[in-house]
Amino acid sequence: MEELKPRLANSAPLTPLGYLERAATVYANCTSIIYNHTTYTWSQTHLRCLRVASSISSFGINRHDVVSVLAPNIPAMYELHFAVPMAGAVLNTLNLRLDHRTISVLLRHSESKLVFVDKLSKSLIQDAISLFQPGTPIPRLVLIDGDDGDDDRTEAALPSTLSSSSPAVEFVCRYEDMVVNGDPEFQWVQPLTGWDPLVLNYTSGTTSSPKGVVHCHRGVFISTLDSLVDWSMPKRPVFLWTLPMFHGNGWTFPWGMAAVGGTNICLRKFDAPLIYRLIKAHKVTHLCGAPVVLNMLANSPAAEPLNHRVFLDVAGAPPPPTLLLRMESLGFEVTHGYGLTEAGGLVATCEWKPEWDLLPASERARLKSRQGVRTVARSRVDVVDPETGRSVERDGVTMGEVVVKGGCVMLGYLKDPAGTAKCLKEDGWFYTGDVAVVHPDGYLEIKDRSKDVIISGGENLSSVEVEWVLYTHPAINEAAVVARPDDYWGETPCAFVSLKEGIGGSKPSEKEVIEYCRARLPHFMVPKTVVFKDELPKSGTGKIQKFVLREIAKGMGSVGASRTRPQSRL
Repeated sequence: MEELKPRLANSAPLTPLGYLERAATVYANCTSIIYNHTTYTWSQTHLRCLRVASSISSFGINRHDVVSVLAPNIPAMYELHFAVPMAGAVLNTLNLRLDHRTISVLLRHSESKLVFVDKLSKSLIQDAISLFQPGTPIPRLVLIDGDDGDDDRTEAALPSTLSSSSPAVEFVCRYEDMVVNGDPEFQWVQPLTGWDPLVLNYTSGTTSSPKGVVHCHRGVFISTLDSLVDWSMPKRPVFLWTLPMFHGNGWTFPWGMAAVGGTNICLRKFDAPLIYRLIKAHKVTHLCGAPVVLNMLANSPAAEPLNHRVFLDVAGAPPPPTLLLRMESLGFEVTHGYGLTEAGGLVATCEWKPEWDLLPASERARLKSRQGVRTVARSRVDVVDPETGRSVERDGVTMGEVVVKGGCVMLGYLKDPAGTAKCLKEDGWFYTGDVAVVHPDGYLEIKDRSKDVIISGGENLSSVEVEWVLYTHPAINEAAVVARPDDYWGETPCAFVSLKEGIGGSKPSEKEVIEYCRARLPHFMVPKTVVFKDELPKSGTGKIQKFVLREIAKGMGSVGASRTRPQSRL
């Protein structure tokens, strides 16, 4: 055995870009993209990506240069997941809903050389570039317009509203010009090794310390196949893009759809009635989203039982069992997973056991709300005591930090060695910062982010458990629980809720909501404050922004100043 070793034939770099070449051969005449009245086949998509990659290279973009995209789920956004790395560059998909200050910081931090900008984000990119300091290199801009046959031939250069000292902002060309003028015979740039960077994704909305996650070709290749296997994705599925592609590269499904020759139904913005129409019109088989997507679909006036089965993958925050139960009653087959941008997508899913089919619906929903076990491509996923590094007891009670290892884990944070070393520790684990328990059957259940755990009277309190109870209230649409300062207990739960539409005069009071929780929770977990809002603040990916709510709760001062202390917390 000693004379056997790696050779060139078995050491080619792993890259997801090859999935598109294969799709152009196997699924040449099959539909790849549908967007309103625009339709492409896989051979056309392959050719368009080669042409755009050629045009990117002609701009002098070099290997490992960062190329950014500011666009919704339209065909160009999908194509650029292949075209940018085919030019040897690193793809950076920007959150479309960030403000111009944050966009400006991220462009400068990444040193982006080229930015593709959707026609509806022209003013956003203009305001972002206006914040560049004199002498700072300005990325070239490409305008994405004319999608879906819209012949928008307005001037590409933006009307100037900047001061004379601000840098000029203009577009070098239009996206479709790059398609037309690109070389269809372009030989795309192969990665030197599988460890070459492929994508750069920012996880933080703060402007002080951006967290730019870098993933390599090899990691994305593995993550993509892992996602397909974990979801038992068949060949030629019909995938509806309810999940933003800028969010963790759509959990790797842009590349995954090429691997299985699927049809991508593109969607510019989320609209529940439209989603139901598209599901019916195109016989959609799969879609993804955060719990907020499920909540909007479940509570939409257009909601009605589906006439065919639709597989729905949910992740991003633990969904309450009541929401899962509602979605299944509509005909969605929900798969619940847990993942992070840093880990390349889903790292654990609630793998369903046949014997669970015999359980009552409410019990099935409760089991499905757990995050489950590691996916097949993750070397290990564990829950450990962060102080000792030892695995916690499998009792469903003892909390610890989720840790992950495997080829899908990020290379690190861009320009942040200290941040990288903090979570990629010498013991070989990636420390996620998520708090979880492990049940006796080996399935893990997320209890909170470490920063969201409420410590009240020395007790660690899971905000997620309190939120699940709030979601069972018939009048509550959304709920988020954060810590509010308390002079006596240290912290107490503060609930922010929005109510369902059309409940009329039956709106609950703060006291009624508190009493509702008191009947269903240990008293120390019951919210001491309930704040009603028309809508809870959300990130660009639909996650409720607890950091915003924490600041509001902090600004409210101590809850104990005006309340009588209970004698017991039992």
